[in-house]
Amino acid sequence: MTWHLPQPILAAPTADAALPPGWAAEPKCDGYRAQLARYTADRVLLRSRRGADMTPLLSQLCPVAAAVTCW
Repeated sequence: MTWHLPQPILAAPTADAALPPGWAAEPKCDGYRAQLARYTADRVLLRSRRGADMTPLLSQLCPVAAAVTCW
């Protein structure tokens, strides 16, 4: 079975700190940015914005994601 994730929404830099109404922003910090998908309690997938599988690299997050029940 092939698992498909939606395309991530990429951040865009701006010189103006004022945001239009209804917009939100977050600071850019060094580190990883990954998209997480939980398909079943034992199937978690993490990928980079370029589509690389980051699950083995960040495997310690899989039990945490599997334990979340608010989805």
